[in-house]
Amino acid sequence: MLDGRARHMGIGSIDDFTLAEARERARKARQQVKDGIDPIDVRRAERDARKVAAAQRVTFRQCAERYIAAHEKSWKNEKHRGQWKKTLEAYAYPLIGDLPVADIGRAHIQKIIEPLWQEKTETANRLRGRIEAVLDWATAREYRTGENPARWKGHLQKLLPARNKVSPVEHHEAMSCDDMPSFMANLRGADSLSSRALEFTILTAARTGEAINARWGEVDFKNKVWTIPGERMKAGKEHRVPLSDRAVEILKSLPRLGDFLFPGRKGAPLSHTVMLELLRGMVGNGVTVHGFRSTFKDWARERTGFTDDISEAALAHKIKDKTNAAYARGDLFEKRRKLMAAWAGYCTSPPPSSDRVVPISQVRA
Repeated sequence: MLDGRARHMGIGSIDDFTLAEARERARKARQQVKDGIDPIDVRRAERDARKVAAAQRVTFRQCAERYIAAHEKSWKNEKHRGQWKKTLEAYAYPLIGDLPVADIGRAHIQKIIEPLWQEKTETANRLRGRIEAVLDWATAREYRTGENPARWKGHLQKLLPARNKVSPVEHHEAMSCDDMPSFMANLRGADSLSSRALEFTILTAARTGEAINARWGEVDFKNKVWTIPGERMKAGKEHRVPLSDRAVEILKSLPRLGDFLFPGRKGAPLSHTVMLELLRGMVGNGVTVHGFRSTFKDWARERTGFTDDISEAALAHKIKDKTNAAYARGDLFEKRRKLMAAWAGYCTSPPPSSDRVVPISQVRA
């Protein structure tokens, strides 16, 4: 009895304690009751203290490995998973990998991030975000308490210069709209799988990864539509691409050597670097494959009567304004079909007499 209330407390199993030991445990519990202490609360507090002590021994490396295991299936590609592990192994683990996650503070994060911030700003920022995610996970698991020392807003933001001050954003180099007819004429003259892949990528305004991972089952030849599943899209949402006559012609000319439109070695898709190497062979360094999306955007904005929302939908850009996004329920598909047909028409138009694009005599896949 404690404060007029009956409490029931087990002493332990007969398999674990002798009668004499049980009597001694009961005697100590009765002494606590005499002192106004609830022995059940004491036992629970001791158990909780042991849990806290065990949690405080969990290291940052252990938390990071558990976080990755819990989330990596939701990450889109193997490259992203590899970057998570590599950046933590290279920069975070040597300093805080074996430290209890509960002990990690601002000084530790600064020591990791500051040496990278000036020279490898993007790497440093991604690393900071990954450390922040692991520490948030550890807090949710009750392995640590307090503020997250890797948080940027209102925290590291006060200690480090803004990213755009130390490392201005570098946009992908894009080809001028004026050069497109000549370039595309040279590209059509190259007989290789990589040249067809690059031409198809340009005509659909797709990202490199979306194009080289395209599968035959995603193409509806009857309706001239290529449907890219959400797991391969940057925004995570399924994207329908209207195919121009030239894009369909390219696909029909390809041999079917497996699931991929543009197969590489051993059943894998074409390498990410193949189209870039082809492009460099044609025009030299500078212009990138991704840059053709900018060329498409410039052409649509400056040389057509199509509104900006149509070209943005063609590029599968996420609408940042929440109000506009709420009203943009459709994908403007039929309007996009006309836009992509016009783009293909421009890309296949006769080149001007003055050709500034370096021709190539032969291109190998």
